[in-house]
Amino acid sequence: MNQSMIETMKRRQSIRTYDNQPISEQHIRLLQEFISSESHLVGPFGRKGKMELIQVTNNVTDKGIKLGTYGFIKNPKAYVVGICENDKYSLVEFAYNFHKLVLFATQLGMGTCWMGGTFSRNSFEEEITLRKVEFIPCVTPVGYPKEKQRIFDKAVRYVVKADNKKKWDKLFYEQTFEKTLEKTRAGDYETPIEMVRLGPSASNKQPWRLVLSESGKVCHFFIEHTPNYSSSLGYDMQLLDMGIAMCQFETACKELNLEGHWVIEDTLIDMPNGNFEYIVSWKSP
Repeated sequence: MNQSMIETMKRRQSIRTYDNQPISEQHIRLLQEFISSESHLVGPFGRKGKMELIQVTNNVTDKGIKLGTYGFIKNPKAYVVGICENDKYSLVEFAYNFHKLVLFATQLGMGTCWMGGTFSRNSFEEEITLRKVEFIPCVTPVGYPKEKQRIFDKAVRYVVKADNKKKWDKLFYEQTFEKTLEKTRAGDYETPIEMVRLGPSASNKQPWRLVLSESGKVCHFFIEHTPNYSSSLGYDMQLLDMGIAMCQFETACKELNLEGHWVIEDTLIDMPNGNFEYIVSWKSP
């Protein structure tokens, strides 16, 4: 699979309407191999999550369990269910790994759609076994996109403003939060930072805020929380968005042969208000 991951990230869209064509045996095998690989389950923080593939017919599993998605997903052929512990870095790292699966499926020509709050956790929990400390932060349907995107899909994209991404001056900064980052000042990280901008996020809130160091060798990742955004769900869904941002950034860096690694450090950067929280930094040699 020699496709450009940067081009894959650019073309990935959330797919809610699927074709009647069953998923091929080869693609089922490739998905199973991917989600079973240890390297795809543990990320930079060492918090191991899990993923399970459930095949469905008319949204009903082999066990006869009907999986509820509140009408948002039409004709899925399978779901990948995410499982992790409910704490800050477990959620961030899980999403970092889960988004790799999303990009992998995209490269196979399959559609996916991150779902954190528009599905019935109880119905999915009937299908899988969870330990006491585990829960399901999200799922994605999987299948082949319907060739002619239905009006429903377009309407949902319009409602969540999926095609309206914030501009650089609202998301990215240089040295402090008082100075916005110009593209011309981003250096080698211009494309990885742009991939963060293009990444999916819950309700397209794009809560990531990046600060590039004076040297241009360290990129600090912060989250600007939307107050009470997912409090009714019992976990901070926007932490998943930060894992997605990390995945988008690192994936672009790898394709561009930009060396670096993730670290958690004291940035000494003053945050604008109490909704901001530091997550992690990317550091190059």
